[in-house]
Amino acid sequence: MAEIKSTLELAMERTKKIGISEKERNEIKQKEIGQKMNALSIRYMEGHLSLSEILREMERMDEKTQTIAKDAFLSQWIDALSLKDEDERLLTGIESLKHRSADQLKEKHHQLLSRYRREKEKVKEKVRAQLTEALKREGIYGSAVEFNIEASPLWKKEGENLEHLYGSKLEEIKEALRSL
Repeated sequence: MAEIKSTLELAMERTKKIGISEKERNEIKQKEIGQKMNALSIRYMEGHLSLSEILREMERMDEKTQTIAKDAFLSQWIDALSLKDEDERLLTGIESLKHRSADQLKEKHHQLLSRYRREKEKVKEKVRAQLTEALKREGIYGSAVEFNIEASPLWKKEGENLEHLYGSKLEEIKEALRSL
């Protein structure tokens, strides 16, 4: 019996050494919180979760976790702002978590999107006209000719220029939101 007990004691001593440290526990907890916040954020951005549900979820957290969650949401939502979408949902969420009005920045964002879309249509028309002219010179013309403008190298170049120009202005808005 003494031999079995000593073997059991050896096994217990070894498992004590295998246990996770407090630092490792905190890292695991932070990772779990990050994954949960990421999932909630994605559901909110896709419209499957309301802002009130996000806020309720945050109220259930301790103060330290709330701060981490708030920072994670703000970072993800600000980074997700784009020239392709209206982003009203994101701007409302950012404004709510910051506890400050972002009306001026919202208006600036809407104006930027509007200008971007108008400019994009002008560039598309310009590219369409250039492609039409090039095909006419080759003897190809008529009402049956349709272009895939977005597959054109000319459009890709012009589109990249447009994205760069308006993308830098969008980054300015994002920075202003971060410092709000």
